[in-house]
Amino acid sequence: MSILEKINSSADIKSLSRAELHTLCDELRRFEIESIAKTGGHLASNLGAVELTVALHRVYDTTKDRLIFDVGHQSYTHKIITGRRDAFHTLRQRGGISGFPKPNEAPDDAFIAGHASTSVSAALGMAKARTLQGEDYDVAAVIGDGALTGGLAFEGLCNAAASGEPVVIILNDNNMSISKNVGGTAHLLQAMRMKPGYISFKKWFRSVSSRTRWIYEFVHRTKERLKSRILPSNVFSDLGLYYLGPVDGHDLEKLENAIRLARDLRRPVLLHVLTRKGKGCPYAEAHPDKYHGVGPFDPVTGELAPAGVCFSDKMGESLCRYAEKDARIVAITAAMAGGTGTECFEDRFPGRFFDVGIAEGHAVTMAGAMAKQGLLPVFAVYSSFLQRSLDMMIHDVALQSLHVVFCVDRAGLVGSDGETHQGLFDISYLGTVPGMTVLAPGSFEELHAMLGYAIGSVAGPVAVRYPRGGEGRYTDCNMSAETVLREGSDITILCYGTMVNVALEAADKLAMQGLSAEIVKLGILFPNKYEQCLASLKKTGRLLAAEEVCAAGCIGRRVLEACAENDLRLRAANLLNLGDGIIPHGTVAELRHDYGIDADAVVRCATELCGRDLTDT
Repeated sequence: MSILEKINSSADIKSLSRAELHTLCDELRRFEIESIAKTGGHLASNLGAVELTVALHRVYDTTKDRLIFDVGHQSYTHKIITGRRDAFHTLRQRGGISGFPKPNEAPDDAFIAGHASTSVSAALGMAKARTLQGEDYDVAAVIGDGALTGGLAFEGLCNAAASGEPVVIILNDNNMSISKNVGGTAHLLQAMRMKPGYISFKKWFRSVSSRTRWIYEFVHRTKERLKSRILPSNVFSDLGLYYLGPVDGHDLEKLENAIRLARDLRRPVLLHVLTRKGKGCPYAEAHPDKYHGVGPFDPVTGELAPAGVCFSDKMGESLCRYAEKDARIVAITAAMAGGTGTECFEDRFPGRFFDVGIAEGHAVTMAGAMAKQGLLPVFAVYSSFLQRSLDMMIHDVALQSLHVVFCVDRAGLVGSDGETHQGLFDISYLGTVPGMTVLAPGSFEELHAMLGYAIGSVAGPVAVRYPRGGEGRYTDCNMSAETVLREGSDITILCYGTMVNVALEAADKLAMQGLSAEIVKLGILFPNKYEQCLASLKKTGRLLAAEEVCAAGCIGRRVLEACAENDLRLRAANLLNLGDGIIPHGTVAELRHDYGIDADAVVRCATELCGRDLTDT
């Protein structure tokens, strides 16, 4: 039996010898590589955090102590050693374990963490709750240096420092976000280095001098004064945090000692740990960005399964084509050049490309100011990440009717990343932004045309939303606000984006049952008076809206409001969508089936609607 097979909790980790701990780390890496090669997932970030996670479990008991990961994609080792090893083959699969911390999955997961920069705020909240309730447990946060580029992280650091609460903030510094870090924080961390052995000496000196308290206090004050005069400024110390480090993040003994010292100081502490993303896997170490988040791959060679052309790739290509013709166009991304397809823009127009790090709010405000001064900013961002910028979209863009183009990637179901990443709320929140135009291409050709329309023909803020993955059966290009793709007489199926493929498949199946469905496809979601849709409804009298979004603010509701305003009484109606929008992980096809928005669900609903009047519901 391997050592890993014996590990199911923090207590099991604590019983191991030094030699066994090193063997365990080797086994964990092999296990993760072999498992992720089959399921896909976040590889490089987890390989770099193996020793750190093991050391944390040597010091803390996660059944009662609160350990918060930021971002949660570095928590695989934690999951494996807290009772989920045998279920790890289900990682990110339908009905399986999540790729992020999930409290309802295991009590060892302290807080959900799918977006970056939240851990310090969460840790401080838990520490304050502990103090107010008079309870006894420790709180620690593990935050990556990439997540530290987000402003929320610094809000948390400032408040944690001022609080005096015993909380340990572990900065896992691997010099990477998904790609290489950018900005002042990256430069700051590069400058913060101390001599090896500093932590060990500090722990020894503290134990010896504490026997004579006045000597320790005198030497400590003298040392702090000298350090402030001689050494470069340390922003963490200046904020009021007790800074320790940096420590070799792959030296188990030093890590454990440093974490214990940080915990035992009983004050707000920042422990700086240096790790290597992809550690122990040659191809992941050589290309940590390529192996950050991966699909299935060959565990020996690292060869990735071929990926098809996706909307993100096409958006990047189209943006470059428009930028060749207009020097005012600039591209902005928030640490997601690869994910959003804008790497090609960076290569061709480096002076007009801006990666702001994990700082979506800043990106929107900066884009607004660029637009105010005559540029044409295009911000490429995931739908679920853009949620963080709603205030800036309203306050810094919409109030001045500034022309900023938002390329909203991953709109709709994203699949295996689960509820923290599903792009199901953008219709809701974009619909609240004054003057916002929202376009929804259903094909690659439409994406190119709509991006050109957004850049060259729309005044004010405009969003082009498109899904993860590629196009389907529908490959045409209709630039109208509304298009009747298929005429019918029994029911109107309203759709947009790639849900048009679902509607077309459903209409074919309905025709085999003798039902005639009219498909109305929207190209512009709003502003839109839905006149073509209303004309169709006057003919069919029945509405079925099929949308891959949450129910709140969905287009189907807007159409029903338009019916009421125009005194159009329907015989029957139903809105197929994703309810409250909290949808777990699985493939897009599985989730559409499970939550009732696939072609078969549309057929069942349409058949029911055609068999009864609205008054019967």
